[in-house]
Amino acid sequence: MNKYRIPENLAISDSGFLFLASTGETFSVNEIGKEILKGIQLHKTDEEIINDLLNDYDIDKQSLQKDFDDFILQLQKNNLALL
Repeated sequence: MNKYRIPENLAISDSGFLFLASTGETFSVNEIGKEILKGIQLHKTDEEIINDLLNDYDIDKQSLQKDFDDFILQLQKNNLALL
């Protein structure tokens, strides 16, 4: 089970536009960020999300893990990923 969850009132568009209804804040993420968020919504584990991304993109696992961790940290700082 994934240790993160995103707020239920976070809307994610197909273009990567995020809207947090509780605060009115907006954000945008790239394609990989959008896929990470969708994976979290689907209750995938970190490992499952990373493996999906490794299958879809030409990137090494170490770089992807660092980028994933950095992205999760940014989500947490903006109250978009909760433990």
